[in-house]
Amino acid sequence: MNAEKAFRRYLQKIAGKPRFKKKHAQTVKLYFPKNNPKDLEIERHRIKLPTLGWVRLKEKGYLPIQETVSSCTIEQKANRFYVSVLFSSISGKKQKEWKAKRVSDGIGIDLGIKDFAITSQGQVFGNINKTSIIKRTEKRLKRVQRALSRQYEFKKKRGGKPATKNGSNIAKNILRIQKLHQRLARMRDAYRAWVVSVIAKTKPAFITIERLNVQGMKKNRHLSKSISDQGFYDFKRKLGNACRKMGIELREVAMFYPSSKLCSQCGIKKVKLSLSDRVFSCEHCGQNIDRDHNAAINLMQARKYVLLT
Repeated sequence: MNAEKAFRRYLQKIAGKPRFKKKHAQTVKLYFPKNNPKDLEIERHRIKLPTLGWVRLKEKGYLPIQETVSSCTIEQKANRFYVSVLFSSISGKKQKEWKAKRVSDGIGIDLGIKDFAITSQGQVFGNINKTSIIKRTEKRLKRVQRALSRQYEFKKKRGGKPATKNGSNIAKNILRIQKLHQRLARMRDAYRAWVVSVIAKTKPAFITIERLNVQGMKKNRHLSKSISDQGFYDFKRKLGNACRKMGIELREVAMFYPSSKLCSQCGIKKVKLSLSDRVFSCEHCGQNIDRDHNAAINLMQARKYVLLT
């Protein structure tokens, strides 16, 4: 089904030519449609897959038992298997509607590299990539990657033959690298989810963010890794889901809105403001305020925006 869809899109010149994925690639997935009535039965701790039979779940109680299943997809990441189940319809209890009691009028959020997020209320969420646990894990990752590189170099010297049968030592090192990448990804994802939860629980009337040109920012080779590790798009997606769930208005200002150059007190625009200037000093009203905090206040006060939720 996926191949037929890919070739149809290619022939209609909607997408490029389909590429067959390698077995060792982590993006390869196994798709199971429900062909028989007894396929894809779900219990609290296990699921019945076609051909494979009953498979035990590590995480229990997440899948609804009484719902109608349409299909499922299994993928492998770092020697762990994950199942994604598609339900044709969700019945039963209606989803709880969140009626947020407004605590504050609105919040502006400025995203950055020095600190991950700064709100207009003065709340600062630090950069998790500067913490010791991330740095230790990245150091381990660098060490294992160098070990794998040495193994490939020794393999070339031996005429393309691995030291062990079928290259089992190389496969072990590849698995170590995959596990460390997964560990880093999970820690960063959990931190972004926590930041969204803390902001959403304040129950503001609206939240304003700025549209970022992440691809353009990543062209700076000195900052590209730091920007990629922050995961701004994932944060925006999580924030949108939380606002949609709790009935909060999510606003987005334009990409070139001068949030950092405007004075949040008098509104005068400062023409020259370099990245090294971390304190915003207004020559008109004399206000001295942190650059990122000033940008967050300007985002909250913005009048031209696009509604995302």
